[in-house]
Amino acid sequence: MKKLLIPLFCLILIHCKKNEAQSLNASLVDVIQEDKVAAVSTPTSLPEKMMPPNQEVDPENPSSQIITITKKIIKNGEMRIQVGDIKKAQEHINSILKNNKAYVQKEEFQNTDNDENLDLTIRVHHQNFDGLIHSFSSGLGAVLSKNISSNDVTEEYTDVSIKLGNKKIYLEKYREMLKTAKTTKDMLEIQENIRALEDEIDVAEGRLRFIDDRVNYSTLNVNLYKEKIRSSATSKIGFGSRFGDSVTEGWNSFVAFLLGVISLWPFFLLIPVVVFLWRKWRNNKKK
Repeated sequence: MKKLLIPLFCLILIHCKKNEAQSLNASLVDVIQEDKVAAVSTPTSLPEKMMPPNQEVDPENPSSQIITITKKIIKNGEMRIQVGDIKKAQEHINSILKNNKAYVQKEEFQNTDNDENLDLTIRVHHQNFDGLIHSFSSGLGAVLSKNISSNDVTEEYTDVSIKLGNKKIYLEKYREMLKTAKTTKDMLEIQENIRALEDEIDVAEGRLRFIDDRVNYSTLNVNLYKEKIRSSATSKIGFGSRFGDSVTEGWNSFVAFLLGVISLWPFFLLIPVVVFLWRKWRNNKKK
């Protein structure tokens, strides 16, 4: 009887081991599948406590975001135009701006004895930029200088957009981790990383908005210049006025020279001391 029980017990034991191995394999398969799903759903594997916020999404990952960005070109221009009358030129400019749907962002006027200058900072939609330049180049005055530049910022825009998308993915992961945090230390660390990520996201979004604004609306700086001709035949400033101005300028130059000499009074005080020491040294040398 004992001889029969021993083989039966061995068979039962082997069967139990087999079932245990099958269940273990099934568990391993489930774990592997979960790891695969996690690898597909997240750009990188999460550490035990926190995930570095500045890593980028793997471009070979099929779940990575594909960002398609059109060409981003920033156009800027500078023009200096000599005109006969600043006011009439400004009225003409207002008409040009209205036709090209542009507006003046900044205006600065300077009036000196020699010339008048009107500096305008104009913003115009990029589609009307070339037309605006053409309108200013013809009929407004003599163009003294013109400088047009184009800056391609597509690479920078793409880089900021990709990093922004990654940061938003990590932000969601941190928020999920915060829900399952067990210790106060872990919660504080995760909250600090969430705060830092939110700040970085705000900066990135602000940079994208700035680039979009510069791309959509080009900037043109225009200087209207009028030279004043000072002569007795063409202006009210005659010989007597200019003679008085010359006398005044001469007196001012003399006063400036006199004040400059007076400002050197400490050196004048040192001269007697230097002379005394030199004479004393010479007398001692003779002795």
